[in-house]
Amino acid sequence: MNTSSLSDLFAEFPYSHKKEFGADPFIRHVASDSRKVLPGTLFVAMSGGSSDGHQHIKDAIERGAVALVGEKEIEGLHLPYIRVENSRQSLAHLAAAFYGFPSRKLTMIGVTGTDGKTTTCNILYQILLAAGKKTGLISTVNAIIGDDILDTGFHVTTPDAPDVQRYLYKMLEAGLTHVVLETTSHGWAQYRVDACEFDIGVVTNITHEHLDYHGTYEKYRSAKARLFTTLSETHSKPHGNICLAVLNRDDSSYTYLSEIITEKQASYGFSDNADVRAENIQSSLTGTQFEVISRNMRIDVKSPLVGSYNVSNCLAALTAAHLGLEIPLELAVRGIERLPGVPGRMERIDMGQSFIAIVDFAHTPNALKVSLETARQMLLSGTKQPGRLIAIFGSAGLRDKEKRRMMAEVSVELADISIMTAEDPRTESLDGILEEMAEGARGKGAVEGESFYRVRDRGNAIMFALDQARSGDLVIACGKGHEQSMCFDTTEYPWDDRTAMQAALSKVMDCNGPEMPYLPTQDAN
Repeated sequence: MNTSSLSDLFAEFPYSHKKEFGADPFIRHVASDSRKVLPGTLFVAMSGGSSDGHQHIKDAIERGAVALVGEKEIEGLHLPYIRVENSRQSLAHLAAAFYGFPSRKLTMIGVTGTDGKTTTCNILYQILLAAGKKTGLISTVNAIIGDDILDTGFHVTTPDAPDVQRYLYKMLEAGLTHVVLETTSHGWAQYRVDACEFDIGVVTNITHEHLDYHGTYEKYRSAKARLFTTLSETHSKPHGNICLAVLNRDDSSYTYLSEIITEKQASYGFSDNADVRAENIQSSLTGTQFEVISRNMRIDVKSPLVGSYNVSNCLAALTAAHLGLEIPLELAVRGIERLPGVPGRMERIDMGQSFIAIVDFAHTPNALKVSLETARQMLLSGTKQPGRLIAIFGSAGLRDKEKRRMMAEVSVELADISIMTAEDPRTESLDGILEEMAEGARGKGAVEGESFYRVRDRGNAIMFALDQARSGDLVIACGKGHEQSMCFDTTEYPWDDRTAMQAALSKVMDCNGPEMPYLPTQDAN
């Protein structure tokens, strides 16, 4: 068990604070959720969100907290109380200090962007393993530490700061030397990955997403840019410092990022100006082939991933590995070919049916666009007489409302049949969300009951799509991917689109399969 004195945790604290260490207790845990407080905990009270942690200080003390950190002036406490300007930012540095700043002993590669982060992280992970690097991975799907695979949660993006630092500490204990860490805009805006001391930052793209939280595209872009602006804050490491920003030359974010970044830069893309680029791309139902060109080298790549956007993800990973870590290009390519796929990303569900069934995580307008374009290309490459494209998707409640119209517009333009359904409505009206989406579809000339449909229950929506499917068609369920739950009101119901697709296919095929997971919308049908 880790223990540090309270004063030790603040020895390198970079922000102004009011010191009241008292008897300088030993700290055995760091937590910001009073329900997770154990004896010996430093409790960090955070403001904002759905509750104010300062109101839970009494509960934290009763559970065994021995010291407190907060932003507000509080009188009458019998425990050491350190007042800071920003509790969230302080939490990240205190958690890092508690675990002995593990990232300072690791080569840290951070990946951010709107779409493609998880796939790029997994590609990089495989490349590093192929190069013989002892590597860990923290993504929205899981954390991989040696032979251990840890679930990072139902709807978690970047884990909270204490969890991130705990994972890094465990990786260091396991003898790992490199870490690939997926970072989100929420994670950066809430300081969850501060004090991770990155060596390489990678961006996939920055498109329309999370404006409900950030307010504007500029603020959203700025949050992601922190991955690159913090590169200069990385301490000197025993194995040396890389300080490289890997940018997407084809994305609209390139000019903005390239102008604000003061560290070394490398770019990837499809244009001749990119440092690492791809040519002669050939796609099929089973994968993608292309040539990668870098430093006057040209090597063939075969990837089981489909779609030109996955070529871009491969290029991002190759640039970080080859130009950042100096892994030979031919060895990096071998890592790409090792990756069989990423859970819930263009994942085929095959139970012997005469049409293609796919589950994908696409939950932004841009991601839906490229997924449907890829699906259409799969249809065109599969037969001389391509079938129809049937898309199932929704738009989450309490999230960016503008996205609802945009998702519907994208689908009715690219799919033959669009089926709009539930996707984490939370406390919003599902019917209201579906009506906003339907308005977007109608605005593009789509006709309800012909080219688009509304089916409230997601299981029934998948079943409806499969009932429409004919031989040679492609059915794609978008928006949930690998996720293991769906939120109605404030309750998370167990849900996996892949299980739901298998359950629906088993009925269509009249064969054994799993039961359709339960959602409360089933009761209304």
